[in-house]
Amino acid sequence: MLALAQTSRGAGVPIRELLLILFTAAVVTFLATGAVRLAAIRFGAVAIPRDRDVHTAPIPRLGGVGMYLGILAALLFAQQLPALARGFEFTTDVPAALVSGVIIVLVGIVDDRWGLDALTKFVGQVTSAGVLVVMGVSWYVIYLPIGNADTVVLDQLQAGLVTVAVTVVMINAMNFVDGLDGLAAGLGLIASIAICIFSVGLLHEQGGDVSAYPPALLASALAGACLGFLPHNFQPARIFMGDSGSMLIGLMLATISTSASGRIPLNAYGTRDILGLLSPLLLVGAVMFIPILDLLLAIVRRTRAGVSPFSPDKMHLHHRLLQIGHSHRRVVLLIYLWVGVLAFGAVGTALIDRRVVVLLVAGGLVFALIVTAVPSLRGHEQ
Repeated sequence: MLALAQTSRGAGVPIRELLLILFTAAVVTFLATGAVRLAAIRFGAVAIPRDRDVHTAPIPRLGGVGMYLGILAALLFAQQLPALARGFEFTTDVPAALVSGVIIVLVGIVDDRWGLDALTKFVGQVTSAGVLVVMGVSWYVIYLPIGNADTVVLDQLQAGLVTVAVTVVMINAMNFVDGLDGLAAGLGLIASIAICIFSVGLLHEQGGDVSAYPPALLASALAGACLGFLPHNFQPARIFMGDSGSMLIGLMLATISTSASGRIPLNAYGTRDILGLLSPLLLVGAVMFIPILDLLLAIVRRTRAGVSPFSPDKMHLHHRLLQIGHSHRRVVLLIYLWVGVLAFGAVGTALIDRRVVVLLVAGGLVFALIVTAVPSLRGHEQ
């Protein structure tokens, strides 16, 4: 890593500083979460076991508050570092992420303590996404792999609608998948590291262009927050992140992806290089594939059953993996594996030889499929 930092310094890639931001977020989150746990118990934000839950004892929530404090502290620290100050001087992406993050965390706190109906929670999600748009974070460039791979530039209204839609989907996908100890935090860690690597690649390719700094900063801070929260949350969990945490992760991933994807000039890659042009969108789809698939299946399942798409059940992907014989920890690690293969495969298409990436991803997917199916195969043999 040190050698990589030294070779990249001339290209304007502050790798050591980004690692310092990640470390800062991890330490602050780890320390703050311990205090938040005690406060959550006194505040009454405790998850009482229900029929659809995996845990069997009451566990405090509000872990998202500790995560937000870690992100906030890391980004405030980053603003004081000369090598990272450029990420604050020319864009409003970082302030937009922090302001919208406050809104989504407050919505999550209310839901974790008193509970919110689906419509009220949805309004809060749209509001936080709207803040991103108002503060200048939008999907204003989309690449189409059709014909001559044209670039579609959206007008202000279109960009706003697309950004709100993508953000709300990501928020709910992370919210839906948060059903096992350490699952959402681990997925957030994998996704943010993948996007951070992609952003560092952009910085290197563009010689340290200022527009590529915000996604790298935000991804480093989010990765650190997820890493610092995991020791408290991995099975057996001492605290849950609650909606305040899962929705925060979804919001931050949406912000990071939007910030990275709308700022790749067409001349950064060849116009015939479709995978290069689509790599940000592929990355977004890869890191969110499992949560979004779970979300879509839940909506279809509940609609066919004649109930609300937001009504809870015990048929999520992680529940099904438990049913076929995997342990709690193994289910979490399996989902880490699937998402990791897809996420880093998408990143690899933009950074290394794609033939190598295809082979590695294919091998990873086969391995993940075999490991996932082992309990079922043993059951048939018996």
